[in-house]
Amino acid sequence: MRLSQENIAALNAGVERPGYDRAAQACGIVHFGIGAFHRAHQAVYTDDAMAAGDRDWGITGASLRSGDVADQMEPQDGLFTVSERGSGSPRTRLIGAVQRVIVAPRDPAAAVAALASNSTHIVSFTVTEKGYCRTPAGQLDLSLLEPELVKGATPSSIYGFLAAGLAHRRAAGLAGLTLVSCDNLAENGTVLSGLLNTYLDRVDPGLAAWFRRECACPSTMVDRIVPAVTDADRQQIAETIGMDDAAAVITEPFRQWVIEDRFAGPRPRWEVGGAQLVSDVRQHEAAKLRMLNGAHSALAYLGLAQGYDFVHQAIADPTLRPLIERLMRDEAGGSLGSDPGLDVDAYAAQLLARFANPALPHRLAQIAIDGSQKIPQRWLEPLAINLAAGRACPATLKALAAWMLHIRGDARPVDDPMAAQLAALWQSAGTNGIVTALFGEQGLFADRWTVSADSRALLQAEVDQRTAA
Repeated sequence: MRLSQENIAALNAGVERPGYDRAAQACGIVHFGIGAFHRAHQAVYTDDAMAAGDRDWGITGASLRSGDVADQMEPQDGLFTVSERGSGSPRTRLIGAVQRVIVAPRDPAAAVAALASNSTHIVSFTVTEKGYCRTPAGQLDLSLLEPELVKGATPSSIYGFLAAGLAHRRAAGLAGLTLVSCDNLAENGTVLSGLLNTYLDRVDPGLAAWFRRECACPSTMVDRIVPAVTDADRQQIAETIGMDDAAAVITEPFRQWVIEDRFAGPRPRWEVGGAQLVSDVRQHEAAKLRMLNGAHSALAYLGLAQGYDFVHQAIADPTLRPLIERLMRDEAGGSLGSDPGLDVDAYAAQLLARFANPALPHRLAQIAIDGSQKIPQRWLEPLAINLAAGRACPATLKALAAWMLHIRGDARPVDDPMAAQLAALWQSAGTNGIVTALFGEQGLFADRWTVSADSRALLQAEVDQRTAA
């Protein structure tokens, strides 16, 4: 038996059910990138809000690439379970917030119609860093979007779909939308707003002016560790709930969502589920990006080089753990400045405990994906801040060297949108020139961080040592 609306009554007794009538809810949110993280995070907060009495905040999911998630969720009427695994008793709950899933490339008209619907007030995103189509300097890479910039072309990116949806709303006299980025980008709302402005200025300057006047792009910080689900996990979940769930997700008990309190219209009461509405997200997001995500990336590249598969294995290594602690507490933490609301040592201790959770096997290879899109905000920005302050960052440089060797592709295929460009750079620069080619004054990432003489020597020594090994 497979999970569906019809089969809810047959779920095992220990599974928590949605506390509202799903059939009575209209869709108020369109979410692009309805992967495991969204299902374990924003969908759960929205489920909590509707269980507390909020109405018409159902989610229309939109996949920009593969139809895999739609194939998992549509036969289940959008239903899925979230299982929390930690030191206490496992908890499994049924989430009813997602009403349907559209595969945008298959049915672009349906995706545009969802954005243009009178009931839609919020569009949210977990499209990963590469979904924003940015250059290494952080600007919109229009070369990646050329096919859809032609008048009348079918949209393929978030920008194309948003442009079409917003144009319909403007023509119909509907209100603007709140666009909520939930991706790991510093000041993600400001970034999204700037990139979309660039796109709209290119395709429809009048619509760009309407967007700036009628819409809002609050910044957010999201946090929850959500590993990829394995076949063994699905089997265990089936035994727990009494039926098959192809869209199940597994996560840790911890979750956090900090949202800039700036909306163009109504919103769910996400704070019912613990979300924090604040006037300024920047310090929260900087701490998370540099300490948690930065440490995760370091564990990925250093841990994979040591032969580990999972985060909890790598953090238990007696040579890696002190390095990760230094990166978090001294280097990432030192780049944050003084903030009475942030206890760096306490936050680092919390993160280390979460990383060490053996009940949540998080694959290092999953974290290592798309490194070129992640290291600017996770490592290069704090490196630049610390360099300006005269602080050394040996742990971050060791991690950076491990990434440099990873992208050469000797040990495994490189899953990165810049993989071919990075491989070509290695081919042309060689071991002795790769540091300069990446981080020198004319390097690929020079706009984000330019290597100093001391840092160059440390990086080169690490690369030479690892290459020789």
